[in-house]
Amino acid sequence: MSGNGTGDVEALREEIRRTRVELGETMELLAARADVKARLRESAAQAKGRMREQAAQTMARVRGQASGKARFAREQAAGKARLARAQAQGKGATVRGGPIPWAVVAAGAVATVVVLLIVRGRHR
Repeated sequence: MSGNGTGDVEALREEIRRTRVELGETMELLAARADVKARLRESAAQAKGRMREQAAQTMARVRGQASGKARFAREQAAGKARLARAQAQGKGATVRGGPIPWAVVAAGAVATVVVLLIVRGRHR
C-alpha cells in the first residue's frame, strides 16, 4: 500500500471500469435475446438461404435428369426412324421391281373383261 492511498483508489477505479464494460456487454446480450423480432428475422433469413440453396440443387438435379432422358428419347426416335426408313425402302424396291404386281394387274383386267362379257350377254 502506498502512503497516500492512491493505489487503492486506482485499483477500485480500474475494477469499476471493468465491471462497467462487463455490465455493458451483458446488457447487450440480454437486449439481443429480448429482441424477438430481430431473432426471427435472422432465423427467417437463414431459412430462406437454405431453401434457395436446396432449390438450386434440386433444379440442377432435375435439369440433369431431364436432359439425359431427352437425349435418350431423341436417340431412340432416331433409331426407330432409321429402321422405318430402311423397311420402307425395302418394301418400295419389292413393289417396284417384283413381277407379282403385274400379275395382279393382269388378273384384274381379265376379271373385268369377264364381268363385262357376262353383263352384256344378259342384256341381249
